[in-house]
Amino acid sequence: MQTEVDVIAVGRVLDEGRGSLPYALVHGEALVAAATWALSAAGVLPIDARTSLGDVLDGHLPLVLHDALCPMTPPAFIAACVRRAAEEDLAVAAVRPVTDTVKVLDGDLLGATVDRDALARVVSPVVVPARLLEDPALDDLSVDLADLVTRLGGQGRVLLVEAPPEAMRVSDAEDLRVLEALTRPS
Repeated sequence: MQTEVDVIAVGRVLDEGRGSLPYALVHGEALVAAATWALSAAGVLPIDARTSLGDVLDGHLPLVLHDALCPMTPPAFIAACVRRAAEEDLAVAAVRPVTDTVKVLDGDLLGATVDRDALARVVSPVVVPARLLEDPALDDLSVDLADLVTRLGGQGRVLLVEAPPEAMRVSDAEDLRVLEALTRPS
């Protein structure tokens, strides 16, 4: 089922530097395949890692970066992020709330607890409008989405949007079991 998208975009599923986890199965499909399906269902044309940034720039299209470790991000949410990036002319980054306790490390000692409300966990997608892709500072679209969002945010060019729970990023087999339970078809 294709979700209507007002803006045409290209997208890349990121699997580099993530070990073998992108090839683990979720609901019988490799995470990387599920993430690619989500892009396609959102109306985003998937491109592979060999497509250069110059080729993307030539198309004057937004670029959607989708982490293979966030394979169940709903296509309608991806499409909404693409529309929002076009409307706001800003990068849009999906985030989830931080639920872990985070402490400041002071030398060898644990320091104060960081306010979780001031933190966010970057998930998928990150949508970068074509205009921002032309910035030489973004020549390296890092496979580390949190780093990319930090670079964009430092320049005031990113909008953080809370992602649905299904967009969670998995980091191990236990997370994968939770994601499968969360996204079990009814």
